[in-house]
Amino acid sequence: MSTSHKVYNKSKASLYWTCQLLGWSIVSIYWAYTVYTRDNYGAFYTLLNYVLDIAIGIFLTHCYRRFALHKQWNQLPLKKLLYRVVPSIIILSVLYVLLNNIKWYLYWTVIAGEHKEFWTALVYWDPILLTGLRLMSIWILAYHLYHYYQKEVATARENAQLSILSKQIQLDNLSAQLNPHFLFNSLNSIKSLIEENPSKARRAIDLLSDLLRSSLYEKDKDLISIKDELALVNDYIELEKLRFEERLSLHSTLDDSLEQVKIPTLSIQLLIENAIKHGIDKLIKGGVINLVIVKNEEQIIISVQNPGKITSKHSKGVGLKNLKERLEIQYKTKASFHLTEIDANTVEAKIILPLTTNEDI
Repeated sequence: MSTSHKVYNKSKASLYWTCQLLGWSIVSIYWAYTVYTRDNYGAFYTLLNYVLDIAIGIFLTHCYRRFALHKQWNQLPLKKLLYRVVPSIIILSVLYVLLNNIKWYLYWTVIAGEHKEFWTALVYWDPILLTGLRLMSIWILAYHLYHYYQKEVATARENAQLSILSKQIQLDNLSAQLNPHFLFNSLNSIKSLIEENPSKARRAIDLLSDLLRSSLYEKDKDLISIKDELALVNDYIELEKLRFEERLSLHSTLDDSLEQVKIPTLSIQLLIENAIKHGIDKLIKGGVINLVIVKNEEQIIISVQNPGKITSKHSKGVGLKNLKERLEIQYKTKASFHLTEIDANTVEAKIILPLTTNEDI
């Protein structure tokens, strides 16, 4: 665990215990006043009763907190949480009554020396039960409302990070596609086609226009269907083939049932772009890029293989770093990215996503 996480957890624990001590101390003042003025406990026993009241409140609610954390109740939707909270309030209220009655019985029999029936003392519920119900309801509702607020803040923070990251990737992607080398080669290829093959030149202009338009506007969407993403990839490959000609080929394999599944926008294109930049472009003979998208139980596996080797620039590129951050924010621990050399001359970039991807992720 990092130092920042340790400090954060320590701060949360300190806040929790501060609220516990302060809250139960304030609540217990009323009962201290009551036993002092009505029951004549005396200063020492009033103070002792006051401390025990605080201890009972903290003990019961802390036990509930530990149990709720163990069962991960704070991760439940509201309806399922209510089914657990209401019985918990009743159980804690009953325990609150029993502990207070035992405390009361011990005082009057052991300290005051009066004769009291234990079972009679134990079943004395009014008004202690109502007090217990009120106190436990307030505590449990405040506890879960606090965690609900914290979860909403964390979600808002993550969404803001994802939005910022998406914008940054948009700029990175646009910058890469608008670099002079890319445009120079594309425009030169188009220029040479204008006289030789006007229809092909028009097609190339359309491809370049669509690609740049996608860079500007598709990045506003966090997710895109695999079908639409592959359409962008095919346009990108077709445009790059003007430069590479027979040196570049793309073989795609797609499970048809995955066409409408949502994935991070331009994630496959980034892998294809890296495969060309760090693989095909470095080889005189070029090579074949193999794209495979399959379903494996509850996961989608996107694999891009190309000839070449992993270099420090390849593995530490801004594009791949941003992709990893997007996956972490978007899917938490349910998604992953791997870049490996599967043999001496082949590099594989692989994205693993949960199958249940949708716009609400």
